[in-house]
Amino acid sequence: MTIDTHNSLSQRIEQKREDLIALTQDLVRIPTLNPPGEFYRDICEYLKRRLESLGFHVELVRAHEAPGDSEKYPRWNVIARFEGAQAGDCVHFNSHTDVVEVGQGWTTDPFGGELKDGKIYGRGTCDMKGGLAASIIAVEAFLEIFPNFAGAIEISGTADEETGGYGGVAYLAEKGYFAPTRVQHVIIPEPLQKDRICLGHRGVYWAEIETHGEIAHGSMPFLGNCAVRHMGAVLHEMETNLFPALAEKQTTMPIVPVGARQSTMNINSIHGGQSEPKPDFTGLPSACVPDSCRVVVDRRFLMEEAIEDVQQEIKEVLETVKAERDDFSYDVREILRVLPTMTQKDAPVVKSVARAITSVLGKQPEYVVSPGTYDQKHIDRIGRLKNCIAYGPGLLELAHKPDEYIGVQDMIDSAKVIGQSLVDLLIPK
Repeated sequence: MTIDTHNSLSQRIEQKREDLIALTQDLVRIPTLNPPGEFYRDICEYLKRRLESLGFHVELVRAHEAPGDSEKYPRWNVIARFEGAQAGDCVHFNSHTDVVEVGQGWTTDPFGGELKDGKIYGRGTCDMKGGLAASIIAVEAFLEIFPNFAGAIEISGTADEETGGYGGVAYLAEKGYFAPTRVQHVIIPEPLQKDRICLGHRGVYWAEIETHGEIAHGSMPFLGNCAVRHMGAVLHEMETNLFPALAEKQTTMPIVPVGARQSTMNINSIHGGQSEPKPDFTGLPSACVPDSCRVVVDRRFLMEEAIEDVQQEIKEVLETVKAERDDFSYDVREILRVLPTMTQKDAPVVKSVARAITSVLGKQPEYVVSPGTYDQKHIDRIGRLKNCIAYGPGLLELAHKPDEYIGVQDMIDSAKVIGQSLVDLLIPK
């Protein structure tokens, strides 16, 4: 790309600054909370109108019978495609449209999209509606400067990434939308910072462990068998032996933050005994020995680990406790497994984005891996497409926090990087 062309594209993106702000605000003001999955159709219709006005062919796809899909909360996705003037590769920009719960501690309206001191505030600004808006603005500028490009550009807004992505990218991948014959390059504008290229993510194994007991009167616990005490022994064994062992497992993957370069496990939830009373119940609990206790564990593992070894570690904890306690029994139910993935640094999309970062920001990119999973897992596992990265504006540590925001200049800079990457991938040399 010549210096003049570079300047023309960058200037066109700068000229769209106010439009970028307005687009981001519009997206944030659609409260696509997940769970349960609200206003998915609304945001898809909004994107459909915008992209059709640019000449994209747009489809709305409902993920029928996917986890979470219902008549009350249908899982809607939008896919838009613009065909170039001649044959060539397809570059796909995938953004999830759902956002997590608001939570406490906000000083701004979570769905107001307030612009203050060069930042737009609101739930989903950083994760990841700001990235979605930046990719749209970059594509618009690219099409205006290069109307006769070779290949195709796709933009998708997909559901449920925050709860696994099974009503979004996973469903679409199963339907062939991410097949390598259709799409050759994928950029996911997740908030990994504008000078970073995210190559992939750690693996995850979620499981529910249940310890069993026998119900009895709480005044005579010796006549029962307390499942909560059994679970206490399990947690003690984890604290004493498993957690220290996980801390010793280190990876060569460039995971950020550095603390995630070891194996980790989070106790996601614990529940034993009687169900939580309804909010309008003002009575006391009954006196019972709990006959069941359940914990959900969230185990994040490394490229160097096998999923079978991860499962075996959990079993060894439980078998150790079983050998030490009378009347101890348990069940383990797998909830989710995702293998680690990491695109190679010499992949075409990585090299193109790296050159663009150097050109726009005047520095070499940092190559990182995410501590948690995102929708690259489905593009890799189901779509069999390896040429995929996450690149987008925003600070990862702001995701899911109160007073979440996205910097306008970060979006502008990321849009310039995305635009130059399109030139590198779709304009014949």
